Amino acid sequence: MSTGAPIPPALREWAEDIIGPVQSVRNVPRGRPNSLVWELTYDTGRVFAKLSPNPTSFGRETRALREVAPGLKPGTIPLLRGTDARQQALLLSPVSGRPVKSLSLTIGGEQALHRQAGSWLRRFHGSPSDLSIQDRTDADAEIARAAVGVDQHLERAWNLINAAERRIVRWHAAELSRVGPLPTAFIHGDFQPRNWLLDTDRAADGFGVVDLERARLHAVVADVVLLACGPWVERLDLEQAFWDGYGRELSDEEERALRCLSALDAASAISWGVPNGDREIVERGRATLARLEVPAA
Repeated sequence: MSTGAPIPPALREWAEDIIGPVQSVRNVPRGRPNSLVWELTYDTGRVFAKLSPNPTSFGRETRALREVAPGLKPGTIPLLRGTDARQQALLLSPVSGRPVKSLSLTIGGEQALHRQAGSWLRRFHGSPSDLSIQDRTDADAEIARAAVGVDQHLERAWNLINAAERRIVRWHAAELSRVGPLPTAFIHGDFQPRNWLLDTDRAADGFGVVDLERARLHAVVADVVLLACGPWVERLDLEQAFWDGYGRELSDEEERALRCLSALDAASAISWGVPNGDREIVERGRATLARLEVPAA
């Protein structure tokens, strides 16, 4: 049985070399019309076969699953069953639970969810001692690239945002280069509710995370930009619950960096979201720019 976009024959053949004959195939869109993820069932279980969109994403997700995932609580992140660099393919174990965006949670349930998210992310980020000198260098370079890459986003979004919004983005890009040293880590890179799973039968340990194709070395604060510009807007209770779970709050320099990274994310969201018809991400970007200010000269 197969539903949704058909799995490429070469991908199925490769997966069967690892798990044996496949009994059924189901495309897993996860809210993305061009999803390249399929759920495969076989005689003793199920796995997910994923085609990465590009070599960079393939390398990032592979590294995260090889180096970071084994140190996390079992079942809260996919385990890597196999990779094929030629196809940019990954074979992943399932994570229990349902997408949290499909759940109807109480206010207390939302707070508990964000507390679990903070606790999970702190374990994912690990300790500064886990990073090598090269890792720290790479993280600092990623922070610098975020600041200098603003022109690319603004060029793509030139007729989509007005002059005042462009001024906000440019000011925050310059401000990011003036921010002092920031704590760094191997970040998830796309840490937001659409990538969270919750197993409501395991209330204490039922939080899981998927989609690590944007994982990379960066400032720790970069991993909460999508939360600060999304579910935390006008929900300080969720933000506080998250930091309670994480075990610390942001420093003053990290708060400055968060505002700067939020402005850059907004420009990126608008420049990508409009041509791709993603109204939700465009609205997020415009709302972010509306909240940000530039100090008077």
